[in-house]
Parts: sequence; structure tokens; C-alpha cells
Amino acid sequence: MKTMLKIVGGLLLALVLLLAAGVGLSWAPDRDVESLKARWAPAPSTFIEVLGMQAHVRDEGPRDDPQPIVLLHGTSASLHTWDGWTDALKGQRRVIRMDLPGFGLTGPMPDGNYQLTRYVDFVIALMDQLGVQQAVLAGNSFGGNLAWKVAADHPARVSRLVLVDAAGYPYDAKSVPIGFKLAQVPALRPVMANILPRSMIDSSVRNVYGDPSKVTPELVDRYFELTLRAGNRQALGERFRQSPGGQHAEQITQLKQPTLIIWGGQDRLIPPDNADKFQRDIEGSRVVVFDALGHVPHEEDPATTVAAVKAFLAP
Repeated sequence: MKTMLKIVGGLLLALVLLLAAGVGLSWAPDRDVESLKARWAPAPSTFIEVLGMQAHVRDEGPRDDPQPIVLLHGTSASLHTWDGWTDALKGQRRVIRMDLPGFGLTGPMPDGNYQLTRYVDFVIALMDQLGVQQAVLAGNSFGGNLAWKVAADHPARVSRLVLVDAAGYPYDAKSVPIGFKLAQVPALRPVMANILPRSMIDSSVRNVYGDPSKVTPELVDRYFELTLRAGNRQALGERFRQSPGGQHAEQITQLKQPTLIIWGGQDRLIPPDNADKFQRDIEGSRVVVFDALGHVPHEEDPATTVAAVKAFLAP
């Protein structure tokens, strides 16, 4: 009996030590925004007050562009996801991108309101702040949802739309990144407030790429460190709760702006048949599918995807 108790006790101690080691390796408390700026907000980054937040913004290209291109990233991403497109466009066009509230260095909404309509308010307020009366709006995933919602609510402010694997309709995901799954479980939020395995971020990013081998350690660093920005983890759960997919889908048929729909053929989060739905409901829209790319085709292969945008925007 004593021998058995010793064995059980030893196993329990080993289990406790393993759990402690796991927690230690995954321990990741919030980081204040100032500690992240040096790496993730060098020039031309600026911070502009919008709706009580210091929004992280990059505004590049010629200032005499009458219709700047405004780029809206998806859930848990940041303005950096558009680096490739910006480099390709800013020589001829003014390109504006920002970290949306709850993500990147902008951080959480002061009032805790993550309704899609509040994000629309944010985009319009930012455009007003920058003196942009009308813009081409391009958005990926949740950012695509936001782009068409801005166009529907403020049609005079949007001249053209580029929807990149955009949310909008109810859909059946074939695979959901583990980070998104956990963020939607309220009981896990207290735990996830201080624990975030880097491996989970790595897995989540690979999940949305058509070719996971393109996911580099530097890319995972970016997603990981910006997720740690104080308030972002709590905001992610609220964003999912307050802005569920499929809201306002009835407005899509109201869109009149010329629209380019870009999709990754390997998108397992918002499957490619959603591109057909957008094309059906937006009169005159055109679709370009990149068979080998995933949910973030603009990030996975910026050169190929931005070529379609340039053709769309050509006079």
C-alpha cells in the first residue's frame, strides 16, 4: 500500500510540475502599447485621436489623390497585413491603413462597443479627420464586412469596393483557427487573459494560409505580440459576441459601387462559395479567385493579388 501511495504521489507531483512548466512557458500577460511601438510603429506610423482612441495609422502616397485607398484588416490582424499592397500602390495612390479598434496598437474601444455600426462610425470619423471625402475601400474578412457596411450606410463616401474573402453572409467554416474558437468561450477568458501559447498563434496563422510553409517566425511574432497589446484579448471576445456573422446581410443588394471580389480558393474559414453570393447580390461586380491562396490572399501573395486591384482601378 505504501509503495502504491508513493507511486501515485510521484505521478501527481510529476503532473503538477508538467502543468506548472506549461503555464510558465505560456505565461503572456498584457503589454502596454509603449513597449510595442518601437518594433511595430516606426515611421510612417502616426497616432491620431479618433472616438477617444489613439488610432495607429499609416498614410502614404501623394496627397493630391482625390480618392485615396483605405485598407481595412480582418479579425486579429493589423495594418501590417497590407504591407505588400501598400508598397505596390503608394507610388501612384494615397494609401491609408489603420489598426481597427480592439486590434493592433489602437487597442480597445473606450466604451466597450464592438457593434459593426460602431466600427462604421470609426472609419467615417477617421476619414473626416484625414480630410478624405471619398475613398476606395478595401477590406479582408471582418474588414471586408466593414467595408461594404460603410458603403451601404454612407454611399457618397465610397467610390469603389474591393472585398477580399469578406464576411457578410452566414457561412459554414470548414476549419476555424484555434485562437478564434477559444476567444468565443466566455469561461476561458480569465485564463486567456494571461496565458497565450505562441504555438497557438502559429497554428492559427497557418490555418488561414493556403500554403502554411509561407508562415515565417517573424510573421508569427507580429500576430503574437500585437495580440498581447493591453485590452486586445478581451476585445476579441467582445467583437465576436457583439458582431456575429451575417448581420445586415440584407443591405448587400443595395450596394451600387463598382466592386471587385477577391477570394482565396483554399479559404477554409469563409469558403469560396461566398464570393458567388457577393457577385450575385452586387450588380456588375466581378470575381477573381486565386486557387492556391487561403483566407488572407493579400498577405500570402501580395504581388499577384494587387495586380488584380490595379487592373480594377485603372481608368
